[in-house]
Amino acid sequence: MILMLQRRSIRMCAMLAGLGLAFSSISIHAQDDKTRRGRNYKVPPAAARIEVTVLRDANGKPIENAAVVFHPIKGDKDNGALEVKTNEDGKAIIDVIPIGDTVRMQIIARGFQTYGEDYPVNKLEISKEIRMKRPGQQYSIYEHNEDGSRKEKDAPKDQTPETKPDASK
Repeated sequence: MILMLQRRSIRMCAMLAGLGLAFSSISIHAQDDKTRRGRNYKVPPAAARIEVTVLRDANGKPIENAAVVFHPIKGDKDNGALEVKTNEDGKAIIDVIPIGDTVRMQIIARGFQTYGEDYPVNKLEISKEIRMKRPGQQYSIYEHNEDGSRKEKDAPKDQTPETKPDASK
């Protein structure tokens, strides 16, 4: 009787082990199934390395802590802004702008005119040197008299009174 119980328990264990192996092999093969729809991974496009050097126009010395703002443009759509500050050498480096895009670069530094221009990103490495100028004198159509009153400047000699800009607009 004991011998019979031992044989049954051995058979039961062998049968459970066989079922366990069968189910585990099914789950392993399910991972290889390509028809299953999971998360799609899209490889990011190749990105360019853009290095911008910001210098003073007067003496060529670097400007530290200037904000270099990149606006990647795809078609006519602005894809946000990425801002990088310049280091002590006046350099700002970014390497996430995809090749083939256009980037609108804007540089803001305290005490200097704001700079901005669009550049095509068509190479793997791009280096730009930007010379920042001090703010110029504001333009005014008025001239100050000695008594402190203002009078409108005369039109240039090549303009006739009919082509003079209308100040009432």
